[in-house]
Amino acid sequence: MTVAVEKPGQPQKADAPPEGPATATRERKVSRGMVVAAILVGWLVLFALLRGKQTLALAAADLTDLHRWFNDANDTIGANRNTNPLFLYFFNEIRLVIDTLVTFVQELISQPSAGRPVPQIGWLGVVGIAGYVSWAFGNWRVALLAVAGFTFMGLQGLWQESMDTLALILCAVLVALLFAIPLGVWAGLSDRFNRIVTPFLDFMQTMPTFVYLAPLTLFFLIGGASATIATVIYAAPPAIRITAHAIRSVPKTTVEAADSLGATRRQALTKVLLPMSKRTVVMGVNQSIMAALAMVTIAALIDAPGLGKTVVQALQSLDVGTAFNAGLAIVVMAIVLDRVTTAASAREEEARRSAGRLLAWRKQLLAAGGVVTAVLVYLSHTYIWAAEFPGEGDIGSSIASAADTATTWAQDNLAGLTNAFRDAITNGLLNPFQALLTDSPWWLVGAVLIALGAVLGGLRAGATAALCVGLLVGTGVWSDAMTTLASTVVATVLVMVLGIVFGVWMGRSLLVDRVMRPTLDAAQVMPPFVYLVPFLALFGASRFTAIVAAIVYAAPVAIKIIADGVRAVPGTTVEAATSAGCNTWQIITKVQLPMSRSALTLATNQGLIYVLSMVVVGGLVGAGALGYDVVAGFSQGQLYGKGLAAGLAIVLLGVMFDRITQAAARRASA
Repeated sequence: MTVAVEKPGQPQKADAPPEGPATATRERKVSRGMVVAAILVGWLVLFALLRGKQTLALAAADLTDLHRWFNDANDTIGANRNTNPLFLYFFNEIRLVIDTLVTFVQELISQPSAGRPVPQIGWLGVVGIAGYVSWAFGNWRVALLAVAGFTFMGLQGLWQESMDTLALILCAVLVALLFAIPLGVWAGLSDRFNRIVTPFLDFMQTMPTFVYLAPLTLFFLIGGASATIATVIYAAPPAIRITAHAIRSVPKTTVEAADSLGATRRQALTKVLLPMSKRTVVMGVNQSIMAALAMVTIAALIDAPGLGKTVVQALQSLDVGTAFNAGLAIVVMAIVLDRVTTAASAREEEARRSAGRLLAWRKQLLAAGGVVTAVLVYLSHTYIWAAEFPGEGDIGSSIASAADTATTWAQDNLAGLTNAFRDAITNGLLNPFQALLTDSPWWLVGAVLIALGAVLGGLRAGATAALCVGLLVGTGVWSDAMTTLASTVVATVLVMVLGIVFGVWMGRSLLVDRVMRPTLDAAQVMPPFVYLVPFLALFGASRFTAIVAAIVYAAPVAIKIIADGVRAVPGTTVEAATSAGCNTWQIITKVQLPMSRSALTLATNQGLIYVLSMVVVGGLVGAGALGYDVVAGFSQGQLYGKGLAAGLAIVLLGVMFDRITQAAARRASA
């Protein structure tokens, strides 16, 4: 122990404040920021010296050995599909079962069945069933919405396309729930199984949806089976997670009471756990349906029937009106299915609160409604007028015409503003950053990514980044991956700007939250393809169009997370800052944002993942890079291997940044 002795003639120094945990944390954060700044400065210096060298650039038509190997594997599988036992007795059987299920439902409600010019159940019967089921599981208001929604899809001239989409959704959700509910219950009952299944669910939800398509077509060919299986993969994780959460949320005292009464594990599950978690499980079904609806439209790229194919074909021909009309039908279907399942989850609670006279007559009314529905089904099965939707879709033609007119007006009157905005972002932000990534030597960019991962997320995140960088080089599409990375980072930055602005606004005002949250919910429910329609008209086919669509898709999630983080800041802390004389700007920047740092990091994580999930969608409208490679791999057989490698590259980018940002979020909240 040393004792400081004051020398004569020297002024007395104030005692230094003790170095507690807060001081150490502050110093550590400053040093981490300085390290990041040093890494970036070093990158810029080396970029100026080594620009254009060892960039691993690959022309659009060029292939690597890995791409050729994928092509050969695809050809070999195609040649041996009917002789290889693995295909004969496994993959082909699965495809046959799924195809049979999809064909059965299509012949039931959308496609002409054997010996009939119309489906088994025509439009009148389908509308009647939709209304009756919505009433039985929800309430009369939801039933009216369902009838109006299904009728509107017919008036749009898209009845058969809508029913094809509905058939695919029903099949995919049915198959998904057959696996998801039992797995969710198992994960809710077993901590060990929950730890095992969670990484797989993370991977399934992190992986961009398009990446499922290429390997699935390799084993199941293009068509309804591959589309249904891809939709099952995308729709199952929400149901598994929410079911497990529902089981775990049942009070332990209730389970212990059942055990004390001598209930077996099976009885406790069927008589206590499942009944008490039924509402939450139904919400899991709701989320699976929403995910399936989003995936069914994307699966149009592998010849999935329905509205998605109409949207894709319209986008490819730049037919904005047709694309908007079909996109609107998708939104209407999403709203109807969402409201029906949401009402079903709250049905019992609403019945307990209701004291209306109709409640006592509910069973009789449901029986009468069942008879009316059966009559409508019989009429639609027997008579053409009740089977084929009447009219020529005049409303749909009017909607398409209005969309075209609005597009033309926007192009004529807003072109200067939109082009200026596009050029400012492209030339001022996107092009310089893309040049930095694509013109730097590959090993320099890799070293920077690994170093940033280690500094921001720790050694484990740095190791993950190193593995992903090595595999990205191995895919042979490094340059395209860097181009995609540039667009992704720019889009994420803009997402975070919007997230902070509107998230803080929502977090500080309940009124703003109530006004904005329904709009954000609608943006999340709306399939991604629909975003492209107006932006394609305003900005043309370009990288910027894809970036704007990705921002609209990702911003709602970031805004909600930041709003919740700001709202979670203790009110006493804000009041203390106010009493100390801080103004609104100081409270936001010095108190609320710093204290919601973990929410900001999580919002960045989710923003990156959602933006990456739009990469291939952007490839349809001129984004190029990995998105174009994946799309080209579907449409051009010789580029199949390159498209598959590009899909793997998207996964690697997603995994790398997911792990880094998650580790950074844990560090921020520690």
